[in-house]
Amino acid sequence: QVQLVESGGGLVQAGESLRLSCVAAGLTFTNYHMAWFRQAPGHEREFVAGLSINSDKTFYGDSVKGRFAISRDNAKSTVTLEMNNLQPEDAAVYYCAAQVDGSAYPMNRDYGIDYWGKGTLVTVSS
Repeated sequence: QVQLVESGGGLVQAGESLRLSCVAAGLTFTNYHMAWFRQAPGHEREFVAGLSINSDKTFYGDSVKGRFAISRDNAKSTVTLEMNNLQPEDAAVYYCAAQVDGSAYPMNRDYGIDYWGKGTLVTVSS
């Protein structure tokens, strides 16, 4: 059974930083590109960041470029999202996502994702 388990969410003030982690189990981690999405109340799920298997390609949503950084540790089956200068508009449930290598679909779309975590809540106060 595939599991993606996120951690690291919490309450921060605007301008502060958080680090989210996701541990994958039940899959061959090096067969999957990894991504983070987020969903705020009343909004559609939004692509945040993506990373290729060998970390040679990274992708970011326009709203987080320059502030967030995605990385992975294939030895630990872990993907991390470093979030800096958080703003109230960054508040959302953040989801870890996995896309199998060779997928015909884009990584930055819901339908391109093969597995989802259950999410971790990030709250940012102004």
